[in-house]
Amino acid sequence: MQGRWWVQAVWGALKLGSMRLRFSQCLWMIRAKTSKILLQIAKFSVFLLLIMTGNLNTLDNLLLRMPPITLEEMKSVRLMKRMDTKFVTNRRQLERLLELTTEQYFAQAAGDKRYAGYRTLYWDTPLTHEMFRQHHCGHFPRTKVRARTYLDSGHSFLEIKKKDNHGKTRKKRIAIPSIEAAVEQRVGEDFLQELTPYTFDTIVPTIENRFRRITLVNRDKTERLTIDFDLRFLNHETGQEYAMPDVVIIELKRDGRVPSPIMSMLRALRIKPSGFSKYCVGSAITNQSLRQNRFKKRLRRYEKIVSKN
Repeated sequence: MQGRWWVQAVWGALKLGSMRLRFSQCLWMIRAKTSKILLQIAKFSVFLLLIMTGNLNTLDNLLLRMPPITLEEMKSVRLMKRMDTKFVTNRRQLERLLELTTEQYFAQAAGDKRYAGYRTLYWDTPLTHEMFRQHHCGHFPRTKVRARTYLDSGHSFLEIKKKDNHGKTRKKRIAIPSIEAAVEQRVGEDFLQELTPYTFDTIVPTIENRFRRITLVNRDKTERLTIDFDLRFLNHETGQEYAMPDVVIIELKRDGRVPSPIMSMLRALRIKPSGFSKYCVGSAITNQSLRQNRFKKRLRRYEKIVSKN
């Protein structure tokens, strides 16, 4: 009986092109009737068959192999006071990393989707670009003002991010109707004045980005890993656009220096810590009038990383 269910599931994978049967659905059929050993054999068989039939989107199906965690369950691991470590790599290395994490991490899910779309708009002082200069010169503490929309849900927030002298990031935010409400109607003005020396009269929209994000949570739920890719920029001051489709930004978020299972995996793949500010990188690329000596070396390094894709 068990063998017949295994064959049925594999046969389902073979008919994938006409039935549109997904990898996760095949595994559900297997789990319903098979032992643990047969399950492992069948999982591998289905995975190979999907490759052979050309119906495997590597990134999507690597994520589908991870157990899901819902947005509601994610609330217990929202780290608003945290230590952040960033890494920069390419799409090929990302796929290798996901292969290593499938047994130790949950993937945030909304229905069948394992990644989400983001749109973010940053403000800065006109002409002087004070917040950009703080980052460029390595000054602490420093501040960023931004509004973010989660494209899948439509929820928007005005956010203030501050990084202190100890490298800890604190983020506070309030819900707003939309990014346009903050730009055109100054929604969130009181919040902005309470936490920063700025008002919407003293800062202007400078750069917008869009990207897709994968969010992983370790089994102990002590850390969160965000993985951003398909990054695109639009500069509101210069009108310039720029896309970085092959750059992947990984950010490990944890309270203090809690041991992290992902670190050994990153070391094994030779993915090293590397700063990457979407605001500063996007601004430097799309606005040549900005001082960018400090970022030139980093931009060359990012190009080298992508060239290994």
